[in-house]
Amino acid sequence: MADYDLIIAGGTVVTATDTMRADVGVRGGKIVALADRLTGATKTIDASGLLVMPGGIDSHVHISQNPEGAARMADDFISGTRSALAGGNTTLLPFALQPRGASLRDVVTKYHAEADGKALCDYGFHLIITDPSPSVLGQELPALIEDGYTSFKVFMTYDDMVLNDRQLLEVFDCARSTGALVMVHAEGYDSIKFMTERLERQGKTHPYYHAVSRPELVEREATHRAISHGELIDVPIMIVHISGREAMEQVRWAQQRGLKVYGETCPQYIALTADDLKGLNMDETGAKYVCSPPPRDAASWDAIWEGIRSGVFQTFSSDHCPFIYEGPGGKLSPQARTSFKWVPNGIPGVETRLQILYSKGVGEGRITVNEFVALTSTNHAKMYGMYPQKGSIGVGFDADIVLWDPNRREVIRQEIMHGGSDYTPYEGMAVTGWPVMTILRGQVVAEDGRVTAPAGSGQFLKRARSPYAVPKGA
Repeated sequence: MADYDLIIAGGTVVTATDTMRADVGVRGGKIVALADRLTGATKTIDASGLLVMPGGIDSHVHISQNPEGAARMADDFISGTRSALAGGNTTLLPFALQPRGASLRDVVTKYHAEADGKALCDYGFHLIITDPSPSVLGQELPALIEDGYTSFKVFMTYDDMVLNDRQLLEVFDCARSTGALVMVHAEGYDSIKFMTERLERQGKTHPYYHAVSRPELVEREATHRAISHGELIDVPIMIVHISGREAMEQVRWAQQRGLKVYGETCPQYIALTADDLKGLNMDETGAKYVCSPPPRDAASWDAIWEGIRSGVFQTFSSDHCPFIYEGPGGKLSPQARTSFKWVPNGIPGVETRLQILYSKGVGEGRITVNEFVALTSTNHAKMYGMYPQKGSIGVGFDADIVLWDPNRREVIRQEIMHGGSDYTPYEGMAVTGWPVMTILRGQVVAEDGRVTAPAGSGQFLKRARSPYAVPKGA
């Protein structure tokens, strides 16, 4: 009888803290040995010349999130998780969105029905709270947190999701008493509404004006307000998808004062600019890049890298939010053609997150390969209650592994993508560094662009409370 189900031999193992030449032994879906040389496996994979890293964890993705009346997302749990595996990711945390007036428990039950038997990679759920009624805050949310849904998101913008300041304080207070971690989409609702209406009166309705309607200052103001609310309640918060210097500096300011404020950023804020929303001579292709917050400018890229290198940002997520470009409900629907405000907000990115950060970060000397692992896997597992099951290469961890060719050069293009969208906003971008094999709990699930995992391979993760949140009852 073989000692191991699988040995990954001859590769360079990379964790958030170490880089070493080692073989990895896997048994029963877990990593059980790390040694200079291992033998005696049912299957051996030669990883010579490759990096052996923990599978990517993308803690900010939107799939099968289809509230009534909204444009339908391009990815369900099959296509979204297939795309994730192709990009070297083994765990996703999507959002169960509560429509106003809905039972939070019913929302979670329905979202499980979307995922069960379909997901190809492992997954957990964040919650999105849009209606913090007394029953939600007093009964449903605390019970769900006990059941392993230990993080939730709130919005400071969007007509159907925005919470006012009093509601934010009440939700933050609930997070403090229950030990949940709060994620905040920080953009000022009233300022955006004002700017949108003014731009429309001026006839400025092209997709480019989406970025004009949401300048950095509205993100800065909302970020500071969210930080102030968190300070008042004495609860940690995570500011998600930070786009540039102004919001980044607000988070850094809070951290320097000793406040428990964390930061996340995304590929679009180091790879796209607002000029992409112009398209070619202000044509409609600019709709492909509409997301919130919008991409800024090249100087903002420098600010994001400054935040990454100085530790302002703990996680690098995709904010994968895919829509089709053409077709019913897409970014070029008849209504969307009339004004930027009707263009569905969001871009696909789960499959290209790792490649963009590796190429621009490690490949261009901005970060180390260990920092890359921390930003794309380890810190996500720690932040959201999945460590030490997920997020590293070590004895006892799930054997979630990506074999990475650091020298492989590729051009990102839609024809090699695996998701449900009909475009990638990173079309034509040349990158160096590419996943060549993805392993989930010891099973090869993707290899050289072919995803082999059957639907239902993924397991739901009941997550522990975040060590970054306030302990329950403290």
